[in-house]
Formats: sequence, structure tokens, C-alpha cells
Amino acid sequence: MRVAGKVALISGGSGGIGAASAKLLASEGAAVVIADILVDQGRATEAQIAEAGGRVQFVELDVTNEESWRWAVKNAIDNFGRLDVVVNSAGVVHRAGVEETTVEDWDRVMDVNVKGVFLGTRAAISDMRKAGGGSIINISSINGLVGSANSGSSYHASKGAVRIFSKSAAVQYAKDKIRVNSVHPGYVDSPMTQAYHSVPEVRQERIGKTPIGRIGTPEDIASGILYLASDESSYVTGSELVIDGGMTAQ
Repeated sequence: MRVAGKVALISGGSGGIGAASAKLLASEGAAVVIADILVDQGRATEAQIAEAGGRVQFVELDVTNEESWRWAVKNAIDNFGRLDVVVNSAGVVHRAGVEETTVEDWDRVMDVNVKGVFLGTRAAISDMRKAGGGSIINISSINGLVGSANSGSSYHASKGAVRIFSKSAAVQYAKDKIRVNSVHPGYVDSPMTQAYHSVPEVRQERIGKTPIGRIGTPEDIASGILYLASDESSYVTGSELVIDGGMTAQ
């Protein structure tokens, strides 16, 4: 049990990488708070974890709303007594170039992907400090490391912001034994990419760019999140965990 006794709050926990992480952390002994705006999916994931014997709670969360974050953290403390891990997994994508991106498109991506991470990190710090430390895991992307023509300028900008924000927060709160790291998935099958990856030409192109020779799964990314949530990574902060099948090694 690699995270036994820990309490983890996962934004975007209803599906994809967030749900896979919630299930894995619960199976490894953590109490898990699934926080998402997608209520029906969140309740379904909550039920799956509970049926498997895990300790779990679903809370509705709008990651762009400061008060919503306060409420989610309060629920975690009230129900499980502490907060050790926050996974900022909620995200959106807008596939458009600079000229095709409206101000409204840009603001929506930045609100969810960047402000959501900032608010989730800030909301966790006080209670983690009281608990003697913690681990904040911010989901970025390989698109926060390199450019591409297809993932959208706003998405790239947002994921780059998550990367450097995580480093800044890591340096600021290391003295409190609060670790902050970013995770950079490559091409992964998830609700966000389902429509895009269902186009055969796109899927084959992405597989061809990946040395491992396949598209990743949410469980591939969840395994890295488990490592960063556990005490095995107690000397790891301000780092980038790239899980991309070798795509960015080229």
C-alpha cells in the first residue's frame, strides 16, 4: 500500500487521467476525493471505487471558482481529517492556431488549465502545512515542453504556464515540506482526445511519432501520479515527469 493513510483530492477526477488516478490511489490505500463539474460521471467513478472497497467521496467542483475550491478542500478535511495530495487534472483543449483563436477561446482555456491549477494549489497549502507537508501534482502536457501545429496555441501556452508555475511553487513551499511537480503526458486516449484519436489518419500519425509504438492510456499516467503522491518521491520537487512513450526524446 504505497499511499496508505493519505488523503488525495483530484480535480477532473470523473474521467480520463483523473479517474484512473483516483482508482489507483484508492487501491493503494489513499482516501480519495473526486472533484469535478461532471456530476453523473463523478458519481459513477465514486461508486466504482466504493464497490472495490476504497474510501471515496465525490464533490462538485468548478476549478475556475475560488469558493468552489474552498468548499472542496473543506469537504476533504471534514470527511477524512487531513489533505496530503492534490492532483490538478482538470483541463480543456481548443485546437486552433493563433489567428483562429478568439479572446473568448483563449480565456476559457487559461481559466480552466491555468487559473484552475493556481486556485487548487493555493487552496491546498494551508492544510498541507498543518499536516506537515504534502504533494501537489499538476498535469501539464508534452505540449508544455514543445510546440506542435495541431494542439492549439492556447493549449500550449496554458500547459507551459502550468510547468513553470509548478517550479515556482515548489521553490516557495519546499520549506513547508510541500512538494510541487508537473506531469507531462504524451498522446493518451482520454475523453479529451477521443474524437481526435478516432480519426484513423490522426491516430496512425501519432503512433508513428511515438517510439514505444502505441497511444498511451490514462493508467500509464496514473502510475506516475502514484509515484509523486507517495513517499517514494520525497526528494522530488519542481520536477517534470514526462510520460510520452519517448515522443519528446527525438
